[in-house]
Amino acid sequence: MEKVVDPGMLKTLKEDIVPRLLKDVPNQPSQQKLDSNPHLNRFILVFDREGYSPGFIKEMWQKHRIGCITYKKFTGKDNDWPIETFHNTDVNMPDGELVTMRLAEQGSKIGSDGPKIWVREIRKLTDSGHQTSLISTAYDLPHNDLAARMFSRWCQENFFRYMMRHYAIDLIVEYGTDDFPDTEQVVNPARRELERTRNSLNGKLKNRRAKFISQGLHSEPEKDTKKYKKWEKKKAELLEEIELFECQIDEVKRQIKETPKHINWGELEDKDKFQRLHSGRKQLIDTVRMVAYRAETAMAGILRSKTVDTAAARQLLIDLFSTEADILPDKDKKILCVRIHGASRPAANRLLDKLLTRLNESEIIYPGTNMRMYYELGVKKG
Repeated sequence: MEKVVDPGMLKTLKEDIVPRLLKDVPNQPSQQKLDSNPHLNRFILVFDREGYSPGFIKEMWQKHRIGCITYKKFTGKDNDWPIETFHNTDVNMPDGELVTMRLAEQGSKIGSDGPKIWVREIRKLTDSGHQTSLISTAYDLPHNDLAARMFSRWCQENFFRYMMRHYAIDLIVEYGTDDFPDTEQVVNPARRELERTRNSLNGKLKNRRAKFISQGLHSEPEKDTKKYKKWEKKKAELLEEIELFECQIDEVKRQIKETPKHINWGELEDKDKFQRLHSGRKQLIDTVRMVAYRAETAMAGILRSKTVDTAAARQLLIDLFSTEADILPDKDKKILCVRIHGASRPAANRLLDKLLTRLNESEIIYPGTNMRMYYELGVKKG
C-alpha cells in the first residue's frame, strides 16, 4: 500500500490495511472455530516499534481476533532476564534456513496507562549479551515460529534493495503532479518537533544524572580544600542542569498534550506542504514488476537445492534473463521454440535444463497465437 502522506502507522493500519486484510486474506477461520478455540487468530500482523501500542494490540485481538507481533519498547538493561532462562532453539526461517537462537519466553502485561493486555514476550540473547524483546498475541503459535516471523524482518529490507537494483522500483515514471485535498489527515509536524525535543532533553537529563551519581561515588576528601570545593562546585552545576532539564521536559510534555497529533492538510504551513506525483502509471508498472518478481521467485524455487541457495538461484536467473536467445517458430507443429545460449559452466546448464523442462511441461501458449512455447538449451547437456 502506497502512502504519499504519512498519517502515522497506527492510523494507516486501522483505517486502510486491517479492513482490507479482513476482506482479502484467504482461509480465515470461521466464527465457529474462533468461538471454540479462544487462542485462535484470524491472521497475524507483524510490524516494528512504530506500531507498538497496547491499546491497538488489545483492540485488534478483542475486536477482530487478529494476532500481532512487534518489538517491545522500554526494555532497558535493568530489566534483563537471567541468562540461565535462555536456551538454544532451532528456528526455521522463511527461506528454509535453519538457525539456532538463544530464546526465552514468559507472559507479560503491557500498558502502563490506559488499556492493558497480557501478551507473550519472547527474547533473543545475542552474542554481545543484548536481549532483543518481542511481544505477541499469537497465543497458539510455538515461540520459535514467532521468533522466525519477527527476527526475519530484515528480509523486507533485502527485498526492497533487490527490487531497486534489478527492477528499478524506485525509478520515477511519471512527472505530473497532483495537489492533496485540504481534508487529508497528516501527522502534525509541530507535535513531531516537540517529541524530538523531548527525546533530546531526556537524553541530556539521563547523561547529567549519570555524571551526578558518578560525582557522588568519587567524592574528594574535605581536608583537600581546593579539590573539595572544585568537586562541590561541579556537583552543584550538575544538579542545577538536572533541575533545568526536568523543568524543560515538563514544559515540553505540557505542550505535547495540547498539540493535536494529526491535522488536516489545509492547516499545514506552506513550508511543510508539497505536491505528489501522479500515481496511476507508477502503480501499473509496479504491479508488473511484482508479477515479474513473483515469477522469478517461483523459478528460483525450482533451481534451489542443497547445494544451490536462493541467492545463487536468483543470480543464475539474472544471467539467464540477459542471455541471448534464438526464436524459431514452427507453424506446422504450432511450436514457438526459444533456443537459449547455454552458460559457460556445465553445472549451470544442468540447472537451466531442469528449469526449462518444468516450463515446457506447463505447455504455455504464446499470447495472440495458437503456438506452444518450447524452451531448449543451445548446448549439449553436461
